Amino acid sequence: MAEATGLSTAAVSYALRGLQTSEETQRRVREAAAELGYEADPIARALASGRTGTVGLLCGSLEDLWQQSLAVAMGRELLGQDRYALILDAAGDPAREAILARQLRDQRVDALVVQPIDPSAPDWAELAGALPIVSIGDPLNGVRGGEVLFDNRTGVTLALEHLTGMGHRRIAVLTPNRPSTPDRPAELHVGIEAARLGIDVRLVTSPHALGGATAVATEVLAEDNPPTAVFCFADSIAYGVYAAARALGLTIPADVSVVGYDSHPMSALLEPALTTVDWDLDGIVRQATALAVAQIENRSHRRRFVRAPRLWVRDSTAPPRQPR
Repeated sequence: MAEATGLSTAAVSYALRGLQTSEETQRRVREAAAELGYEADPIARALASGRTGTVGLLCGSLEDLWQQSLAVAMGRELLGQDRYALILDAAGDPAREAILARQLRDQRVDALVVQPIDPSAPDWAELAGALPIVSIGDPLNGVRGGEVLFDNRTGVTLALEHLTGMGHRRIAVLTPNRPSTPDRPAELHVGIEAARLGIDVRLVTSPHALGGATAVATEVLAEDNPPTAVFCFADSIAYGVYAAARALGLTIPADVSVVGYDSHPMSALLEPALTTVDWDLDGIVRQATALAVAQIENRSHRRRFVRAPRLWVRDSTAPPRQPR
């Protein structure tokens, strides 16, 4: 390989690992390797570099369709940089999340990307001492790693102001967060905005899975004095509201307005199409990957990105029927 490229053995080795060489040199070495049919021994490369070429991706719940899309997109983006995603599912359980995060550390992943269920857990600071961590959504307690944060204050305000502007004063907010993971920024801001807007807002815990979300939404919509609108902190949960409304003989938006929170592609195909908050999945993936790779390679990098939301207003929201 060194003879084919005119480089030293050390330079070839560095280029194959993406270290201490220019992008042009790395490209030339990769092309030569492809022509010669050269394949690096991953075990030998890991022993030499101290890296495994893997990045752990710990998802809060893969029952959430948006997180499924995130996992697929992150895997592809990392593969394009000659790294492999090891994807694990915390299944909405903070205790499971902590166990899996430690397991990924013990498996010597080069970095950990997490969309945390419990960002305030004390384990994050300890883990950050052992490997680079990138958090998506909320900042982690005691961690100065990479962050791709959601401007939840603006996202919640956009949704609630849209509904109150239409005349809704009684709103249910369905959240995947459990009582064991309180004080998340989005939920805290719901209370602040409800007081500011002078509306009655009630937080209700719901799973991401369609069956569980449908059961929770059915209970909410079947109450004696039901909400005129439901704001869901995941489009997957909003799909459960659609199913519950259909089962109860209710019409969206005439009987109940619905707003989602992550703009899954399926949401535009619903009938009626779902009004939802969009965080730009592709941008999140690019930024999270860049932060993880920069930390792995010990390059100086921007530590934090904040994602600004956009509200897609579609046909699932309308003024409430009076009286209901």
